[in-house]
Amino acid sequence: MKEMFSRLGRLVWTVRVLARSGMLAPLRPDKYVRMIAAIRRDGVTPLAGISLSAARNPGGTALIDERGSLTWLALAQRSDALAVGLSRLGIGVPRTVGILCRNHRGLVEALGASTRLGADALLLNTGFGAAQLTDVLSRERAEILIFDDEFADLVEHARARIDDLVLVTGWTDNARTPRTVDRLIDLNIGARPHKPRRTGRVTLLTSGTTGSPKGARRSGSGGAGALAAMFERIPWRAEEPTVVAAPLFHAWGFGQLAISATLGCTVVLRRRFDPEATLAMVDDYRARGLALVPVMLERIMSLPTETLDRYTLRTLRFVTASGSRMRSDAVTAFMNRYGDIVYNNYNATEAGLIATATPADLRLAPDTAGRPLTGTDVRILDDEYRPVARGKVGKIAVASKSQFEGYTSGESRAFHGEYMISGDIGRFDDAGRLYVVGRDDEMIVSGGENIYPLEVEEALHAHPAVQEAAVVGVSDSRFGQRLAAYVVLAPGAEATADALAVHVKTELAGYKVPREFAFLDELPRNASGKIVKRQLGDRCR
Repeated sequence: MKEMFSRLGRLVWTVRVLARSGMLAPLRPDKYVRMIAAIRRDGVTPLAGISLSAARNPGGTALIDERGSLTWLALAQRSDALAVGLSRLGIGVPRTVGILCRNHRGLVEALGASTRLGADALLLNTGFGAAQLTDVLSRERAEILIFDDEFADLVEHARARIDDLVLVTGWTDNARTPRTVDRLIDLNIGARPHKPRRTGRVTLLTSGTTGSPKGARRSGSGGAGALAAMFERIPWRAEEPTVVAAPLFHAWGFGQLAISATLGCTVVLRRRFDPEATLAMVDDYRARGLALVPVMLERIMSLPTETLDRYTLRTLRFVTASGSRMRSDAVTAFMNRYGDIVYNNYNATEAGLIATATPADLRLAPDTAGRPLTGTDVRILDDEYRPVARGKVGKIAVASKSQFEGYTSGESRAFHGEYMISGDIGRFDDAGRLYVVGRDDEMIVSGGENIYPLEVEEALHAHPAVQEAAVVGVSDSRFGQRLAAYVVLAPGAEATADALAVHVKTELAGYKVPREFAFLDELPRNASGKIVKRQLGDRCR
């Protein structure tokens, strides 16, 4: 009986939160009928929101990109037409469709078409090299590849090594093939694919910052409860414009697209991120939300003051970021200028959204990942998988209904009971806020002392001459490892290695001071903004 009332209470809470977001707004009976028909036809997939929004608000603006706007009805019809076109390329219904596109309508239409066919959509990193792209396409057994023509050389390398890979160009500035997304749509507009025999899934790739990217399959997002947990923390509202600057191939950007479609929010896209152009899109389209990765917020706040002064962002209700650590100084500077609207999120490809820091959290602790979402349990464990005391650092373990189905290779992450070991190291403070200290495999052992690079990097960021920094461990015959710091100085700033070492020593224990420094023009990052430390090499002095 107690369990039944607990489930009932959770249901009531979920309905209340979803109603507040506008997702459960009253509709005419005929719209409910069309929405039910769409779900029966296409199934429950991460992109089912396109069909639902087309039934609920067909004339509403679904998407705006550099080629103009599309209504929800037009987007649904174009996705249907593309699905039919893909099924007529001589291979029947494909099992896997690879998508190598930047942020534009072609990527969204390809996702919608794949799921309508019951095919798996494989979202590919636009930062891949030729060998990496070929390896992933081969491993995931992609039969069709939809790509932007700027990647034509990479794609030719892959096609030469993968038999029977069918190519379709997504964005066509100078298309080298007559088979394009737009042409397939034009040839089949008005047609609908048959009801799929299986539910299409989306395969997201891990970042690959510490190794080869793995394919993580998702067929849903944890259901209504997971959406409610996010909406409880972040003020999403139905049918409001949202600028999605985060790469759509990345788990975070894809999640923001799926949520926008579910709520019928207009999605504003631009193929390449530009900090000032992003501010302009927010003001021009009176956006209520802005979804990005942390480095984008940092680059916005690096703009000259006179540039920032041109934009008010007064319509924004929230800025939501995830994908890597967000610099405390950038968060504070943004909120000081534009208001307390930043929401920092701890998200994992394998576990979905884990924790969110609200503006109130970030004012008190700008480096926090926030508090676990309702329905998500986070524990900090030692090497023997025993809970550690609050304030102590350990392995972050997560239990939720948003966990992935496993890697496409058949592997899975390590689990301790129902708790997935995230691979991250963190701690809770006395107020219950979570802090991500770093990756388990990034911990540096120097002279018998455990050092987490993040705390050293944060100390370096506090120096006024430092724009960004990365710290790694390098082999040392005496200490096992020693700390090496790679530093990018702020424009016009000057600093020496000795001055930075003295600065770190005033902030941290002596054994945490880097023994070597290298000054670089920029740090190596992948397409989603994460620093790729393995590319730094031995460049310290």
